Amino acid sequence: MDFLENSVRSTGKRGSIEVITGSMFSGKTEELIRRLRRAQFAGLKVEIFKPSLDKRYSETRVVSHDEKSIVSTPVDNASAILLLAGDVNVVGIDEAQFFDNSIVEVCNKLADEGIRIIAAGLDMDFMGNPFGPMPALLSIAEFVTKVHAICMRCGNLAQYSFRKSDEEQVVVLGEKDKYEPLCRSCFNEALKKH
Repeated sequence: MDFLENSVRSTGKRGSIEVITGSMFSGKTEELIRRLRRAQFAGLKVEIFKPSLDKRYSETRVVSHDEKSIVSTPVDNASAILLLAGDVNVVGIDEAQFFDNSIVEVCNKLADEGIRIIAAGLDMDFMGNPFGPMPALLSIAEFVTKVHAICMRCGNLAQYSFRKSDEEQVVVLGEKDKYEPLCRSCFNEALKKH
């Protein structure tokens, strides 16, 4: 009974947190865009945010690898989302792994206010370690969708984003020129040779 009481806020709206996660090239952003467009078609007020450091395809749009896109607001930090969300029903967040841990508090606060949060991000970095705030976001989410790419070496399902270049910092923006999706076996083999 406590769960039901806690899920209905004073606004009468039910907020929630959904996280879409997986490796690079797995369709996370495509799925985020699909869900946000459905909300827009339903007449809901939607705001979409992305970290301002991600300018790979566009400064003001969230763009999937297959070139689907949706207008977004680039922000320097998670707290800006609270200031800019306004009177909305749904907040979309792309590349959530690039935010600091305050993104967790921001998502909780918005969900507590009755807003549906849909966040997409990498669950692991290039070394196969949990990435930034993603483990915490996954643990507080009501709904988690893990999507997979196809391993570029053997064709099995891939959950790792292997970095082909030698940069050692965690955040290195790139596409197929720097990363390839690999399954566990191929990822472990690639790490041995790298």
